Amino acid sequence: MDLLDRFLGKIVKTGELRLVDSRGRTRSYGRPDGSGRQVTVRLADRKVIRDILRRPKLAIGEAYMDRRLIVEEGDILDLLDLVTSNMPWEEGGRSRKAIARGSRKLVGGLARLNSRRRSARNVAHHYDLSDRLYDLFLDRDRQYSCAYFRGPGDSLDDAQTAKKAHIAAKLHLKPGQRVLDIGCGWGGMALYLHAQADVDVLGITLSEEQLAVARRRAEEAGVADRVKFELLDYRDVQGPFDRIVSVGMFEHVGKAHYREFFARCRELLARDGVMLLHTIGRMGGPGAANRWTDKYIFPGYDVPALSEMVAASEAVRLIAADVEMLRLHYAYTLEHWYDRVQARSAEIVALYDERFLRMWEFYLASTIVGFRHGGMINYQVQYIRDRRALPITRHYLEEEEARFTGGGSSR
Repeated sequence: MDLLDRFLGKIVKTGELRLVDSRGRTRSYGRPDGSGRQVTVRLADRKVIRDILRRPKLAIGEAYMDRRLIVEEGDILDLLDLVTSNMPWEEGGRSRKAIARGSRKLVGGLARLNSRRRSARNVAHHYDLSDRLYDLFLDRDRQYSCAYFRGPGDSLDDAQTAKKAHIAAKLHLKPGQRVLDIGCGWGGMALYLHAQADVDVLGITLSEEQLAVARRRAEEAGVADRVKFELLDYRDVQGPFDRIVSVGMFEHVGKAHYREFFARCRELLARDGVMLLHTIGRMGGPGAANRWTDKYIFPGYDVPALSEMVAASEAVRLIAADVEMLRLHYAYTLEHWYDRVQARSAEIVALYDERFLRMWEFYLASTIVGFRHGGMINYQVQYIRDRRALPITRHYLEEEEARFTGGGSSR
């Protein structure tokens, strides 16, 4: 307890954290002066502290899932926000560095190999969950990636529509073009691009559940002849394509395959083609995967630094024509998802159980604070093969986005 006591005493300066140990003893950290939220946590047994000190990134989430760490005042988001807000990434404090070092020791294999078989298995772990689960917290179009908020007050549906329009503008689409959607999810982006720009789209996924939904949606919309979906690994696709879009898929490629991914995209892209890559990333330099997230949520995932993406794409002569950092957009998106999960918690428990609900709460809450205070960010990188493939200024983006915003539905 002494080590944890010193650690929390050093970190928590704004707000107040009350910690009740397994013997009923209460210790307080921070200031109960109204300068921040108040959170009370109860530890159910003596081993919780030892586990957290030994394996902080893994043990905190597991203790919450197993009700060995119980938030009695506030909720898990309040707890994580209280701690991380006191050591934001921008400050570069020693405490955050110490936690990061501990995480790196636990997560081996920065160059873990994601073969075709392993990639399919990793995708199934997360995306082949019940369709009902995703309907409970996603927007109407079931966009499971960072939305694009023109302001924090935007609705989730409006922000997800704006995201699709923002990406479509960067693709600089023309009627009749052939588009590849790598990691197409439930088909919303592919259907949107066809509806708005009169293009033909091939969407690929490794999730059988997503494939079935995407195909059904294309059939229902009467566009299955022009918007097609296949169960394919990106390494097995045959081109060429005028445009390539990939949203929320690059996180599952793995560091060992970055150069292979970009090389394959270059091969698939027409000489005058355009590619838009939308991915979660990390500010600063390369880092390791979070062990709890890797174990319970996204096995085999890896969040890239911009330097890693650029180095891999430079090596195969893809030109980064435009780079945009979405700094707070995913925090806003996740807040909507978290609130919806809270509102529909009884239904999630009925689908799975209470431990699954707590796992999902911790997943969303920890990711929210990663974007609010940690080193997480979203990147949109536009790639071209030929420097003349796009207009020489960015003015066209505003015109294109205005053309797509508020257009027809993809459902």
